[in-house]
Amino acid sequence: MDEDTRRRHAERIRNELLPGLEVISENSWNPVQVRKMPPGWKLLGCGNYAAVFSYPGDSRLAVKVYAPGRDGWEAERQVYRLIGEHPGFGRCHASGDDGGKRWMLLKRLHGKTLYDCLLEGVQIPEQVIKDVDDALSYAVSRGLRPHDVHGKNVMLKDGRGMVIDVSDFLKLESCTMWSDMKRAYYAIYKPLLSRSPFPVPAWMMDGMRSGYRWTRKRGKEQASRDLPEDASGDGMLP
Repeated sequence: MDEDTRRRHAERIRNELLPGLEVISENSWNPVQVRKMPPGWKLLGCGNYAAVFSYPGDSRLAVKVYAPGRDGWEAERQVYRLIGEHPGFGRCHASGDDGGKRWMLLKRLHGKTLYDCLLEGVQIPEQVIKDVDDALSYAVSRGLRPHDVHGKNVMLKDGRGMVIDVSDFLKLESCTMWSDMKRAYYAIYKPLLSRSPFPVPAWMMDGMRSGYRWTRKRGKEQASRDLPEDASGDGMLP
């Protein structure tokens, strides 16, 4: 995208979207809420820090607006700068902070998340797993630390896989979500569901997610208890 086009899109966002938009976040563990928005702009979805809108007249673009008080905007901009262009990721074309309303103009990714594929019984080809592995390896080569890569953050489009959320790729703590998902794919999905996929009920998906979260939490607690005294920090106190 050339500079004139970026400038034109930025002006439209500032003049048409932001003045009539209200995005709030009551806490960091629930999705943000859009209290009001101007006509002509469509809400695509809400995360815990920001809301994403379609760009009127151009299905290739989307606008992400962070809720006031929520962190991550600057970090996500830096991640996109480091990634540059790669088929396994989206792209940030422009960004701005206008009166505390922080936004990004993004390449809009079309397809189905792996979570939705399971809900709808859509086949998930092994190529998706390989594509995401390749994308994450590239991210590591750019000095990033892939984090929070799971079924709702990976998209299937024309048989290929893409990572759709990179906002936590600067976090220092390790994350095993993608490794865990790969194990589940090869141990359960590929031998049992890949040839004849069927819709997995939402209640079952929610139960598996809750069980996974509980297992991860217990694992972290156990790892913390198993740390030697000096590694936990107490042994370094005078």
